[in-house]
Amino acid sequence: MTIRLLPSNLVNQIAAGEVVERPASAVKELVENAIDAGAAHIEVVLVEGGQALIAVTDNGCGMLPEELELAVERHATSKLPDDDLSAIRHMGFRGEALPSIGSVARLRLTSRPKGADSAWTLLVEGGRKSRPEPAAHPAGTRVEVRDLFFATPARLKFLKNPRTELGHAKDALERLAMAHPRIGFALADEARSLLNLPACHGDAETARLERLAAVLGRDFARASLPIEAERDGLLLTGLIGLPTFNKATAGGQYLFVNGRPVRDRLLGGAVRGAYQDVLAHDRHAVVALFLEVPPAEVDVNVHPAKAEVRFRDAGLVRGLIVGGLKHALAAAGHRAAPSGGLGALGAFRAPALPLATHGGATMGWAPPRGPAGHFPLAAAAQAPLGLAEDAPQGRGFEPESAVPQAEPGYPLGVARGQVHDTYIIAQTADGLVIVDQHAAHERLVYERMKEALAAHGIARQGLLIPEVVEIDQDGAARLLGRSDELAELGLVVEAFGAGAVMVREVPALLGDCDVQGLVRDLADELAEWGEALALKERLAHVCGTMACHGSVRAGRRLNATEMNALLRQMEATPNAGQCNHGRPTYVELKLADIERLFGRR
Repeated sequence: MTIRLLPSNLVNQIAAGEVVERPASAVKELVENAIDAGAAHIEVVLVEGGQALIAVTDNGCGMLPEELELAVERHATSKLPDDDLSAIRHMGFRGEALPSIGSVARLRLTSRPKGADSAWTLLVEGGRKSRPEPAAHPAGTRVEVRDLFFATPARLKFLKNPRTELGHAKDALERLAMAHPRIGFALADEARSLLNLPACHGDAETARLERLAAVLGRDFARASLPIEAERDGLLLTGLIGLPTFNKATAGGQYLFVNGRPVRDRLLGGAVRGAYQDVLAHDRHAVVALFLEVPPAEVDVNVHPAKAEVRFRDAGLVRGLIVGGLKHALAAAGHRAAPSGGLGALGAFRAPALPLATHGGATMGWAPPRGPAGHFPLAAAAQAPLGLAEDAPQGRGFEPESAVPQAEPGYPLGVARGQVHDTYIIAQTADGLVIVDQHAAHERLVYERMKEALAAHGIARQGLLIPEVVEIDQDGAARLLGRSDELAELGLVVEAFGAGAVMVREVPALLGDCDVQGLVRDLADELAEWGEALALKERLAHVCGTMACHGSVRAGRRLNATEMNALLRQMEATPNAGQCNHGRPTYVELKLADIERLFGRR
């Protein structure tokens, strides 16, 4: 075969296959250019999901006619003034977006620099460029992309329906909007406005909170914690959701590096590690993390669409994220997401009360009764409370004079009663709190167990016959390289020839466990995440199970002293707002909300 140079239009089409995967990819590239141009407002219009038309209009710096011609040439950019790829400070720097889009679509650029007398327009069709012509346009730039992939029709069959493509474009625009709250963004299709995010004002923290609330919802803003952590020149800020505010998928996890939205496996592992004690394994936290890194410490040039990055010290970044998240969660104390209480309010209605009859006479409303014997069975199976052992059991409730009044110093209030021998009703300074006594005590016991393990270490049990686990050489090397850390977790491994390790001791908490499966899982997770998550999660699961069985059960009747002791310990315990599975331990109803239920407001 004879080696030859490919035609320029084919080169651009190949580049387009990497850069422009779907309409959302073109939207992302064009909006990034508008951000780099200093725009304060960016409008995007899509027709047929972007396949028929993508129009991006901004009020940025604009371009001169000679710059329009350069902008559609490959690798022409204004983003690298010093030609230094280690000092990238702009969103777009490759100079591939416009020529790649122009090679597979009908591209029109119309631009007017600020202060210029007139605008100019330039057309590119399937890679063929026209000369700039005068046009009418305000200061800024408008980019129109029509008939996307008309020059490469084979790509059209890979597109989804217009609604799906529109959803992808909206997600791309929202991610950029979250990273740049000072810029206004708007998105519309041929029928309606889909997104309208005005520019946010105030200090940086206020602007970010306002934009995240607009994109992720007011519920997230109410159920989130601010985070700020710094280590070795890296700064991590943002908002993280309380454990009780979670999702079934990881779609609510956002990472921004130097203002650039990226998708990184490092984030998933770090967030999972930080939330492992407070969230069920099948639920996912909602976080928006903004990482500021010196440009020389991160490579943003590893992906054609700039969707991934590579850190010089990935371990440092992961440690910063895990440590920062854990510190913020611990500082939240007993706080839980308010959505439970707000959702409960929506369930309240003025009921049509059923009537109970006795001998044909109306006796008034009778509450429904549960299965016979349910609470006695629960009471018989429950463990000691361990909060106020000297208090008499099952005495009922003290008279009002013996109960302290609700004070602002008691965030969870003062116990006023217990319903169904399961839920504690407490009066706060401005409302009431309903506590699930089993879930709350489960968290208290679990935190005590963690403190004991941290103070005295994890007990190990030796295997009567050491177990040899055969794995690949790389996996064995990773395990042996972290053997000291594994020993701290109770797992003692030694080298055993090529491609195998010998396990001599395992954590006593695990009992009769599957050593082979555990070690292989650890090797896989060390390769992917750099941390032995499987072992930590198994230990956490065992501790959680023990805490569950060692906690006061539903159906246990408590007196006022015990209930108030539980409330005070919740206030002093980290993560007391949720049990080990991520469920809330209490819901709070404000007095104003209760008054609305009864028409007093």
